Amino acid sequence: MPSVTEPTAAFVSGLPKAELHVHLEGTLEPDLKLALATRNGVDIGQSTVEEVRASYAFDSLASFLAVYYPAMDVLVTEQDFYDLATAYFRRAAADGVRHVEAFFDPQAHTTRGVPFETVISGLHRAAADAVGYGLSADLILCFLRDASAESAHETLLAALPYRDLLVGVGLDSDERGNPPAKFAEVFQLARDAGLKLTMHCDIDQVGSIENIRQVLGEVRVDRIDHGTNILEDPALVALVRERRIGLTCCPVSNSFVTADMKAREIVELLGLGVLVTLNSDDPAYFGAYVADTYTAFARQAGVGRDELVQLARNSFEASWLSASERAGYLAEIDAFLEANPA
Repeated sequence: MPSVTEPTAAFVSGLPKAELHVHLEGTLEPDLKLALATRNGVDIGQSTVEEVRASYAFDSLASFLAVYYPAMDVLVTEQDFYDLATAYFRRAAADGVRHVEAFFDPQAHTTRGVPFETVISGLHRAAADAVGYGLSADLILCFLRDASAESAHETLLAALPYRDLLVGVGLDSDERGNPPAKFAEVFQLARDAGLKLTMHCDIDQVGSIENIRQVLGEVRVDRIDHGTNILEDPALVALVRERRIGLTCCPVSNSFVTADMKAREIVELLGLGVLVTLNSDDPAYFGAYVADTYTAFARQAGVGRDELVQLARNSFEASWLSASERAGYLAEIDAFLEANPA
């Protein structure tokens, strides 16, 4: 069998794509973290960018979260949230991202005394300005699953006055002992408010496949974040294919919290016609924005242009864009391929 030619960096970064699984707090680069700490007089225990970078060390989901949440202490003002999101949008645009549906974790800020309005105002202003970098951006409010369902409900009530600034709600953080069904009621309230639904089903967690069953059955999400353990149940694979439910996979981050990118599983799901997509997750911590993620996946999986193009198409098909907006972005892919023949 002939070897697959690895797509060039120019092709990968030029290929129009959407990013559907990125945590804005996870784009906090060491230099920005240090600058915000200085601006706000927050003692983070590090005084150089190198020291901050060295602190971004972990080997599991739990140890990652133990680094991730304390870093948010530097985010205090509306301008801080604007600067955080703007830095990401600029970087994403350079990677060929044309549309973003980005997560944020309000409870991680409101529990520190930062008002919800401060968080959403800064992020929304950055999302509105992202058109200047050539991309559209929507915001997804994520509930922390290791907080109570009551806290999630309170957060949703705080968010509803800003309903028009949100496209959906999600569920993230530590999955252990926090199944999707715990939040079924608050997610139904969010759906009733017209918001789309997604939930993390992290890879290789205790009860991963049961959690996937719950998000598809009890919660009836519109999308699943991560989710490659679905291959353990062919009936669930058939269900997401039938419903056209996207899976927002993050191969580089997978390799940090387990021993595997899950590249084989992503290729298998792609071959089965599932709407799998590639995303960067928390790129400041995992060292790969979305173009690097595509390249790393192609190298690990041994796939070429055709598969990456299908993944880029899937990213728009799995998005929450309108039909006309989606068609416009898919046409951009066609135009890019015509201008960049194999």
